Amino acid sequence: MSDSPVSSVSLDRRRFLASLAALAALPVMNAAALPLFSEARPFSLDILRERAKQLAAKPFQAPRKSASQALRDLNQQQYHDIRYRPQDALWQGETPFTAQFFHPGFYYQYAVRVFDVTEGKARELRYAPNLFDFGGNELPASALEQTNGFAGFRLHYALNSPNYLDELISFLGGSYFRALGRGMRYGLSARGLAIGTASQHGEEFPFFSEFYLDRPSDGNSVVIHALLNSRSCTGVYTFTVRPGDATIVDVNLSLFMRVKVDTVGIGPLTSMFFFGPNDRQGVDDYRAAVHDSDGLSIWNGAAEWLWRPLVNPQRLRVSYFVDRNPKGFGLLQRNRRFEDYSDADGHYEQRPSAWVEPVGDWGVGAVILVEIPSDLESNDNIVAFWRPEAPLQAGSEWQATYRLHWGKDLPFINRKLGSVAGTRIGRGSAETARLFVVDFGGESLQNISAKVRAKVSTSKGTLSPATVHFVSELGVWRAQFELVPEGYDPIELRCYLEAGDEILTESWCFQWTE
Repeated sequence: MSDSPVSSVSLDRRRFLASLAALAALPVMNAAALPLFSEARPFSLDILRERAKQLAAKPFQAPRKSASQALRDLNQQQYHDIRYRPQDALWQGETPFTAQFFHPGFYYQYAVRVFDVTEGKARELRYAPNLFDFGGNELPASALEQTNGFAGFRLHYALNSPNYLDELISFLGGSYFRALGRGMRYGLSARGLAIGTASQHGEEFPFFSEFYLDRPSDGNSVVIHALLNSRSCTGVYTFTVRPGDATIVDVNLSLFMRVKVDTVGIGPLTSMFFFGPNDRQGVDDYRAAVHDSDGLSIWNGAAEWLWRPLVNPQRLRVSYFVDRNPKGFGLLQRNRRFEDYSDADGHYEQRPSAWVEPVGDWGVGAVILVEIPSDLESNDNIVAFWRPEAPLQAGSEWQATYRLHWGKDLPFINRKLGSVAGTRIGRGSAETARLFVVDFGGESLQNISAKVRAKVSTSKGTLSPATVHFVSELGVWRAQFELVPEGYDPIELRCYLEAGDEILTESWCFQWTE
């Protein structure tokens, strides 16, 4: 077992989240009794930062499990039956936002401390069994004796209707969190920090141990402070959450390094790609596609837009997009029609995209994409993050600020450039050749009188001349070309459309492996 509580995040997370969908919309209720609180104590960001510094100067201590064996032995449905009583939600009837809490148990075996902050004073919320409805579970009193906190929390807000409080953002397990824009369903996740992802030394999972919820003063935003702990560092995070069509989460972080770390990931996103039109090898499924995200989008420091279709690889794949001061990156869900998936239960067309917008200069580094083989759609097998080139040194403090956008569309859509609308791969004209068909769409491509050409390049192997034609039935320009691979190493392909000296589209980037 890892020394981090996030090591137990379930590979069946998706089915568990689906079962929580019925709780995502809660009727607005009258004010009720609040949970019990500890005595108030002074709180400020400076106080929390000083605590993190002092904690980083001490050896790491793994947290103790707060869930008894009886709670840990609960299965997925039994754990789902334990529900926080909405009438006891924090701030109920006092602010447009309310907070509810998750019970330790199942895979979530470690407790976090949660504080209500008002006018510079913090009061800790005390765990009590009567805050929860245990449903059909028959647990003895002894099963709850060691429970001393909550597994996490979620905030509710009238996002889609003034009469219902919809789930807006949730923090549960390690440093994982996810948010929703208007009309969206939960899909991909974010993390506070990634360390050692896809490295030969193994991954370390930092975790949030304390949360400080600022009592909202209006209905436009809510602020959350968090203390992060891990074997390699401590950290202080401030999340400013603004609900809307695209819910925005401003993230400000400070890390205090216990040891030198070479493989840190900033703004990490975690998603699922099971199969799609560009990758159906070995798939026996009635649905057209199953994924929370279908591609990685990058707006790099040279103002170039890149699109990398995701795949479910045969073996682990790690891709590096070296850059300086990126303008943004994200895991996106572009296909928004029901018929793109034909899944009346999962409704993958309603999963949000998440876009990381750096604030300030991030220097030299790389956007890293990790694609992990998976034989289940319940597995989150896609990770993307920014890795600074310079290691974070022991004893140092490192800061970053970025903005997370959760919603249907990109916050920065370049209307002058067409975008990749589809990728398909099949057998070529020769036995060893592979045929690539790349569609580009968008308003800017609809009325082009100049001759359109496809600019295609490869890191190795032989390319056939590319052809381009307009497919009126789809309203897209289609580029077709063949690749005869060479060797067994991954091959990097690129393609974009141009007319004269004008670039018409973003760059399609793809890694081909046997």
